Amino acid sequence: MTKISCLCTNKLPVSILGPLALVMLAGCASTPSHAQKSRLEQLEHIIVIYAENRSFDNLYGLFPGANGINKATPGQYTQLDHDGKAFITLPPIPASKDGRIPAITAKLPNRPFRIDQPPVSLPASAPSRDLVHRYYQNIEQINGGKNNHFAAMSDAGGLVMGYYDGSKLPLWQWAQDYVLADNFFMGAFGGSYLNHQWLVCACTPQDITGQDKLRAQLDNNGKLKRKPESPASAMQGPPLLYDGALTPDGYSVNTQQPPYQPSGIAPAASGDARFADSALRPLPPQTTKTIGDTLSAKGVSWAWYAGGWNAALADGIQAPDHTRSVIYNHHEGAVNFQAHHQPFNYYAHFAPGTNERALHLKDGDDFVNAISNGTLPQVAFYKPTGHLNEHPGYTDVLSGDQHIASLIERIRQSPLWPTTAIIVTYDENGGFWDHAAPPKGDRWGPGTRIPALIISPFAKRGFVDHTAYDTTSIIKLITRRFALEPLPGVRENAGDLLNAFAFRQ
Repeated sequence: MTKISCLCTNKLPVSILGPLALVMLAGCASTPSHAQKSRLEQLEHIIVIYAENRSFDNLYGLFPGANGINKATPGQYTQLDHDGKAFITLPPIPASKDGRIPAITAKLPNRPFRIDQPPVSLPASAPSRDLVHRYYQNIEQINGGKNNHFAAMSDAGGLVMGYYDGSKLPLWQWAQDYVLADNFFMGAFGGSYLNHQWLVCACTPQDITGQDKLRAQLDNNGKLKRKPESPASAMQGPPLLYDGALTPDGYSVNTQQPPYQPSGIAPAASGDARFADSALRPLPPQTTKTIGDTLSAKGVSWAWYAGGWNAALADGIQAPDHTRSVIYNHHEGAVNFQAHHQPFNYYAHFAPGTNERALHLKDGDDFVNAISNGTLPQVAFYKPTGHLNEHPGYTDVLSGDQHIASLIERIRQSPLWPTTAIIVTYDENGGFWDHAAPPKGDRWGPGTRIPALIISPFAKRGFVDHTAYDTTSIIKLITRRFALEPLPGVRENAGDLLNAFAFRQ
């Protein structure tokens, strides 16, 4: 006779227990076994390092054993113009908007090309111009998974099809030694702002009182309306669009500034210097539950470490007529702090003066010091300063790659290493093409495929993980490790990263 073997029963036969037995069985089945739980609990620290704006093919398209550029079909890489016809050559690559990065004049074939070899010859140690990376544009570029409208919808022409020989980068070696996930997608369509939100709350912020001028205008197909003067062909220039920070129904999908300093909006002349001037329309304080809230509720220690946070905070609370020397200053030698890369600074729970802000929002130097002195919290997010985050336009790939690799080595040499998992990924694709079609999701994503590395003494060695993941997989791993309340936006079809691990018995 079948018996219930879970500890939550007294092992009476099902025939005796009847319907009650089925309820008990269901409860037992949902509880992880002791062995499973103990293996996962070997992870005492989870560290997330969040770099910027690179697609998988852009950096790891040549990685052995991965679903790389050599797997792309002509239908996936041949780029189409607005009329649906294939370009003969890729659209011209204009100079950067500030003129610091010159135009690329070579006529490039309609296919992927190496950025770091002739005729472009732009090494990973030099910045390229920036590329548009916004919500509606990314949806159109993906084109239902065909990925053939990247060049047509970009303001950087054919640069979208460029990639590097990543084998010369230090993180490539870490990927070879540990785990490279080649089926990991950015959580949301579009840019850094929205994908940082999806990293911490799996949600899209709202601004339902936002002004009409902030709202995108869509046509009957749900695409951005073109302005009358928009070029008919991308060969003549980028499309001119009625874009905005908000969807027509008030969701904030493109960059808005935080309501608290540091912010790209200065404080009001007669207001609290810790706040952005509300008259200049920062995003209203958000109240959605974040992964930070669920960690705190369970008593799990955590922090978000941002490079340049202390300097930007001091700079941001200056009077509005003060010349800001930190925020959005891309010049050599200055601290480049991007306010929209600090997602918790948008939430009322982390407002100036709160205990949660003081406990959890830290400077990048605090991250390095915590590694050295063994005081790193159980969950740590690290965001490099702008000069070291690999973002096109204002920095290069190599310097950020070296920076992150040096941090990983610092962790490996520290007492933290035996019980730590490091996840290195990128917030979004930065406008660069990738050939892999995103999995079916929801209104917000997933967007384009991005690199993700899992580095740990518990990680599989020399492994390319083909499991389907997106940014919310990081939340899922943290939630399962610490038995947290699940966040509703985390996607059911996104893996939890556990396939990257081989825990000791």
